[in-house]
Amino acid sequence: MSPATNADLLARKAAATPRGVAVLAPFFAGHARGAELWDVEGRRYIDFAGGIAVMNVGHGHPRVLAAVQAQLERFTHTCYQVVPYEGYVALAEQLNRLVPGDFAKKTALFSTGAEAVENAIKIARAHTRRGGVIAFGGAFHGRSLFAVSLTGKVQPYKAGFGPFPPEIFHAPFPCERTPLAEVQRAVERILRTEIEPERVAAVIFEPVQGEGGFNVIRTEAVTWLRELCDRHGIVLIADEVQTGFGRTGRLFAMEHFLERTGVTVDLLACAKSLAAGIPLSAVTGRAAIMDAPAPGGLGGTYAGNPLAVAAAHAVIGVMADERLPERGADLGGRLRAMLEGMRREAPRLGDVRGLGAMVAAEFVHPADGTADAEFTKRVQAAALARGLLLLTCGVDGNVLRFLFPLTIGEALFDEALAILRESLLAA
Repeated sequence: MSPATNADLLARKAAATPRGVAVLAPFFAGHARGAELWDVEGRRYIDFAGGIAVMNVGHGHPRVLAAVQAQLERFTHTCYQVVPYEGYVALAEQLNRLVPGDFAKKTALFSTGAEAVENAIKIARAHTRRGGVIAFGGAFHGRSLFAVSLTGKVQPYKAGFGPFPPEIFHAPFPCERTPLAEVQRAVERILRTEIEPERVAAVIFEPVQGEGGFNVIRTEAVTWLRELCDRHGIVLIADEVQTGFGRTGRLFAMEHFLERTGVTVDLLACAKSLAAGIPLSAVTGRAAIMDAPAPGGLGGTYAGNPLAVAAAHAVIGVMADERLPERGADLGGRLRAMLEGMRREAPRLGDVRGLGAMVAAEFVHPADGTADAEFTKRVQAAALARGLLLLTCGVDGNVLRFLFPLTIGEALFDEALAILRESLLAA
């Protein structure tokens, strides 16, 4: 039997899988290593998507492979809630130590980012005995029904899936383009006209919005949110599913705000690069809040799977030993400098923003500054044709985001920047 081609597999995909699972690439993965991916026909791509911010330590890191192989030979599953294992407890201890905040913490493990977000809300509700949640426009918190209700983007995530759970409210996101006073007025209006603060369980935010366009929250907004939550007994939750594990120049993005303001959150959700592509997520937070749900209220059949836990232990070691957050900050700075230097040659290039290696470039019509999603798609297509895999994001679809593995080699990074430059000029 001859090897499958991309065309064969595309035809099989169309016949066997639903259109609701949108797929970017017109090719199928054959194998990957580091920051490179080869399709089934042998063509190489530089991976600046990273499985949507999952491969911060790169594809097939030797230490991750060795850890998973060693665990595979011991056991693959017991369900932690039936027969526990030390790796889960040891990872919880690690995360309790690493997540920002000088207070007693506990950690529960799950499988996906959406699970982590939903369980953070469950924990907040159990602790406060309240139901309301405030989230932000442009946010992305997952695709399950409750998580997508928190998400602040209709297309394609919410369209056709309502009605959604009640008592979820959205305010404008307090990034640099939105004055903090505007956001404060919106939240005050919610608390005056929609729900009294004594019924709000949680406020949830991304330190840097992912799908929303890599919008960085204002430093002063973090301080304000902390004060607001303290004043009304509300649990403050950071969704670090995409920002976590080295992407922003720190292991967790909230470390930046701790350094600037001394502010910490009550609960922090992480996933994606936590286990280098093996499904694993976590909620870490104040011990007293984490203990609010009764026994059996948290968990899941696959939550904290031992293979994923082994991978996460290896990831934490790689992050520290190879100084990947620091390397990410350096690479992100070089990428931003290259983009900023192209402004004369690329008049549609608007805002260049981000934190550390979480960098995005926005494209607009030069005449009026409105979003130019079509040009963004052309740049993405031009890059893909040259062998560079990029993702778009943003409420208007006019933002390119760059999610390269932090382990990428110097020569490969330079090659990718050259392709990006050519693609911007060609589009």
